[in-house]
Amino acid sequence: MDDDRLARYLAAGALCATPSEAHGILCGLMCGGDADPESTWLQQLLPASEAGDLQVDEGREALSELARLTREELEASEFGLTLFLPDDTRPLAERATALYDWVRGFLYAWGTLDLAGAQPSAETNEILRDFTDLTRMDLDRLDDDEQNEEALTEVSEFIRVAAMMIYQERVVARVHSPES
Repeated sequence: MDDDRLARYLAAGALCATPSEAHGILCGLMCGGDADPESTWLQQLLPASEAGDLQVDEGREALSELARLTREELEASEFGLTLFLPDDTRPLAERATALYDWVRGFLYAWGTLDLAGAQPSAETNEILRDFTDLTRMDLDRLDDDEQNEEALTEVSEFIRVAAMMIYQERVVARVHSPES
């Protein structure tokens, strides 16, 4: 999906989320076990479509496709989630900011969930604390060097795997538990 096109669609919404932040929100809703994450996500991101509003309709369609792809990645058993971030040809600061936005979006979604009766495990709580710590990154003084490239790669991989672990715990394990 084209990052610029998605950004134009998101600009019409009340949250004005960046594409990475929007994907983080979606993943947070899915990983947290929202009853209908795609619907919740679309309601948060885009205004209700009025008849003939082609841009909103196109935006909803594009976001629905991203949601479908993300769900497929989360449901795959090989930990195949791809974070919606700029590619490696973009400047380091832009990619770090997008990762920051993704984590912020994930945490925002987590804060909107009703967790009554399904409290997170100690491991999930630790991951959420780590995510919160990542939102304190100082992106203003980020040098575009090999050390920071490696650090960004490691942090991105941690976030990707951590989100998948939360999904496995909160969604997959509950579906396969004897109580369900």
